[in-house]
Amino acid sequence: QVQLVESGGGLVQAGGSLRLSCAASGRTDSTYAMAWFRQAPGKERDFVAAIGKRGGRTYYTNSVKGRFTISGDNAKNLVYLQMSNLKPEDSAVYSCAASLYSMGTSRNEYSYWGQGTQVAVSS
Repeated sequence: QVQLVESGGGLVQAGGSLRLSCAASGRTDSTYAMAWFRQAPGKERDFVAAIGKRGGRTYYTNSVKGRFTISGDNAKNLVYLQMSNLKPEDSAVYSCAASLYSMGTSRNEYSYWGQGTQVAVSS
């Protein structure tokens, strides 16, 4: 069992930057693949980025490539999502997720979820 808590969301103007953090606690002696998803009101929860269990392999959805960077510090049980050149369509609640087995793009591949942190990007 692992608990995830996101932070770092807020209101930012288009073109600005934010860094989201995900802190893991619980059975953090295990290693996890981690991912970020986002969900706008009335929309599906969509994959954003993932990082492998060893922290070396990353994957991004096309709409954020070149703008977002996922990274992690395994020793500190932290995962980050650095977001740059934000656009209004990036506005959503961002959630981090963890899996012992997967580094996929489907939300049902992840067993543990945080509560989410809200990102609002204004024009």
